[in-house]
Amino acid sequence: MSISDKSRKAMESLGLTGYEIKVYLSLLEKGSMTASDISKKSGVPYSKIYEVLNSLEDKGWLESASSRPQKFFPKSPLTALEAMRMRIENGIKDNEGLIISELMPVYEKSGIKERPEIWVVRGVYNIAAKVNEIIQTCQKELLIALPQVAEDIAKPVQPMLRMLQEKGVKITVLASDGTNPDIIRALSRVANVKVKNDMFGGGVIGDSRQVMILLGEGRIEKGSYEPIAIWADHISLAGFAKDYFHYLWVDASSKEKRKEKQYQ
Repeated sequence: MSISDKSRKAMESLGLTGYEIKVYLSLLEKGSMTASDISKKSGVPYSKIYEVLNSLEDKGWLESASSRPQKFFPKSPLTALEAMRMRIENGIKDNEGLIISELMPVYEKSGIKERPEIWVVRGVYNIAAKVNEIIQTCQKELLIALPQVAEDIAKPVQPMLRMLQEKGVKITVLASDGTNPDIIRALSRVANVKVKNDMFGGGVIGDSRQVMILLGEGRIEKGSYEPIAIWADHISLAGFAKDYFHYLWVDASSKEKRKEKQYQ
């Protein structure tokens, strides 16, 4: 049985060896087998087969029967992965107390402070370029809070959002109640959209890691203003922004409810 290179690398990244992958795939294809049959099917030397089988059983990828001769059969990939996830999480819980209690005092004594990379971004084109960068690198989830003053930024990124949706990225947009209806309709084709009254600030959060926060317009010279935003690549800051986004989202209206209000 053959699998894609991506799947093989994914299994290796979870700690399975080449021999273990061969044995598991052989069992998936043929069902229960004896150690001798598994060795022949998988190509793993018989001198190594019990070591590999015991390791796979310890990792939760197969089970053995008490029959004679002894037979081995695979667990479902879903069950095996869930068992592995729980084992990793339990391992972290068992060790985090010891590591934190011993190493945190050393860290605090050193006077080192976290220094997240934070940039001030000025101007529509510079902000749009940075938003584009967040969108292009997004892999799983994109959150957008779109105030009315940011419509000029929303228009050029719409094609990028369509490409992101086609890649399977979850896109959620919170728009100001005064946003152009055409923009809201276009966004609704690729994202889950809600509308919020009195929304002044805005921002973009990519994969709970990168965050761009729109601060409004700042004065650059007498009588001249330009939009200003801050950008950061920091999990804690992005997490704070995400929590606030969800707070606003709960209080917002869906596009359908907005239509109902318009006709009442």
